[in-house]
Amino acid sequence: MGAASLVDDYLFGWVLLAVALGVAFPDLAAIATLSTPILAVMVGSVSLTLSASAFASVDRSALARVLLGHAAMPAVAFGVARVLGLSPALTAGFVLLGAVTPELVTPTMTALADGDTALASTALVVIGAGSTVFTPLAVGALLGPGVRIDGWRIAESLAVAVVAPMVVAVGARTQWEAAVGRYDEYYATVSALMVVLIIGGVTAANAALIRGRADLLAVVGAGALGLNLAGYALGWVGTRSAARPARVAGALSVGMRDFAVAAALATAAGFPASASLPAVVFGIVEMATSALLARRFAE
Repeated sequence: MGAASLVDDYLFGWVLLAVALGVAFPDLAAIATLSTPILAVMVGSVSLTLSASAFASVDRSALARVLLGHAAMPAVAFGVARVLGLSPALTAGFVLLGAVTPELVTPTMTALADGDTALASTALVVIGAGSTVFTPLAVGALLGPGVRIDGWRIAESLAVAVVAPMVVAVGARTQWEAAVGRYDEYYATVSALMVVLIIGGVTAANAALIRGRADLLAVVGAGALGLNLAGYALGWVGTRSAARPARVAGALSVGMRDFAVAAALATAAGFPASASLPAVVFGIVEMATSALLARRFAE
């Protein structure tokens, strides 16, 4: 087994290890200060697998419904946080989770589930490109004046860490597909390693909270599971008139939120450290549920 397979095949285990190390060694919180460049590498690496030609034949009606499901997720996340009575910082973390891009491994999970990978990839690119406007607007509209929101700072972080590397990578893949494609087996691995780094760093930043508030951790975990399952349901029901592969892509694209992006943005946007806790917990929940769902869809 090669090094790439060791990372890719056991990513869930590496995420759990990163969480454990973050709790055990709070000094690893220093990694979180590098969240923007780590995020840029993560997004750029996985985006090198996408070319413009893959998007030509996508079902545009299904794509529109996936986008509508995505647009509803910040409100769903806000509702989950309000029902659970969470603090403003944790509520901000949940709303940010709902507003960020789908998880970057969604196309991969869609392929494993026999879904429409092109649709999942297109949704990822379109949402990523629009996130600099949508995310700060959604966060600001839902959290209101009670929580200090620097919309420009969120937009700037998204532009630098998500949109720019995605556009450059897709452009490079389109222009030099043969040369870039030669290293396809490594791009997902590099992205996965960046996910592990981000999760370890933001967990360390929340180590004291995690150690001292097991009750809070349970509540946040319940909220993360609720948000995750609600997203799957929105994506599946919203694309009910489409073919099954498109419905699979819809469920995963709406239900899987990019927890690493949310965690990094919570730090980069100047939110309290606890605002990244929902992203850490969501990442563990989502990776377990998506693997189970992919197996179920592929049966």
